[in-house]
Amino acid sequence: MSESAWWDITLAGLASMSGWEVFAALLGIGYILFAARESQWCWPLAFISTIIYTILFWENQLPMQALLNLYYIGMAVYGFILWHRHENQTAELNIHSWPWQYHLIFIATGGFLSLVFGYYLSAHATQYPYLDAFVMVFSVMNTLLMARKVLENWLYWQVINSSAIVLYALTGFYATIVMFSIYLFLAMAGYFKWRKLLASQNQT
Repeated sequence: MSESAWWDITLAGLASMSGWEVFAALLGIGYILFAARESQWCWPLAFISTIIYTILFWENQLPMQALLNLYYIGMAVYGFILWHRHENQTAELNIHSWPWQYHLIFIATGGFLSLVFGYYLSAHATQYPYLDAFVMVFSVMNTLLMARKVLENWLYWQVINSSAIVLYALTGFYATIVMFSIYLFLAMAGYFKWRKLLASQNQT
């Protein structure tokens, strides 16, 4: 493909972006900013954003991404209740780090489930089934780590977000690519912030 043809496709994609996609992406950026600050208000932003994305992905034949965002709706409620409850108690939900054995189990389980779902989707009218499944499976699992304040969730998001950028580039979700590119930076910033907070916790 020539450079001019690539630019024509890119500009056409940008021009056809849904206002709803842009709005959902902005809410998603707000979510990660509040999450890095350990603010419970990250979850209401996530709730609204994921409702929009559930509809958009379903309409564009990305069923795993639609199901993922449907799951995120429930996790936004769970995360808000969990963080709110601990914020109003003396016993806080502290940031903590996982031992390497837990990470091996986490990665092996996610890889196996990605292959299973990818194989199933490949028999149906789905775009990029294995990539779609990989992003969905690890996002579902890693959101639990984030809600439970496991430090390494931010490192997993680096891999997940990079994979999501490729998926959304292939399927034309340009505003979402921008959002996930920002996620890459914010996830690393979130990791260093949480690591600093963890060190402070250990000193008290």
